[in-house]
Amino acid sequence: MRNNQGAFGHEEESEEINLTPMLDVVFIMLIFFIVTATFIKEAGIQVERPDTVTADSQEDASILIAISANDAIWIDKQERDTRDLRGIIERLHSENPKGSVVIQADERSTNETLIQILEAAKAAGVTNVAMASDNG
Repeated sequence: MRNNQGAFGHEEESEEINLTPMLDVVFIMLIFFIVTATFIKEAGIQVERPDTVTADSQEDASILIAISANDAIWIDKQERDTRDLRGIIERLHSENPKGSVVIQADERSTNETLIQILEAAKAAGVTNVAMASDNG
């Protein structure tokens, strides 16, 4: 009969790697990346913006409105009716009063839709409105 004693008379211990500290580090890193991540707001559609030469960057864009080529208005990945714009802009502006409205108008959209959005933003009390474009 053989016993579990090594050459020096000691019992052999199973050598396993303790993964608990590594998992703790991974979870802490995950929490760090979730907390520090910046979330990008999207209007919900891809817009072909017109090229410009004299564009300035806009900070604190809290309301992103997109106008598609067929003059559909998109806010928060949903197509919206022009009659509902003022209420939606008021609600979103109340969530972040320092934020601005950024309009992404497709180069094939009409000015009439753009003016409707501008009037709704003005009626909602938003004074900081910008147009998004591609720097050319």
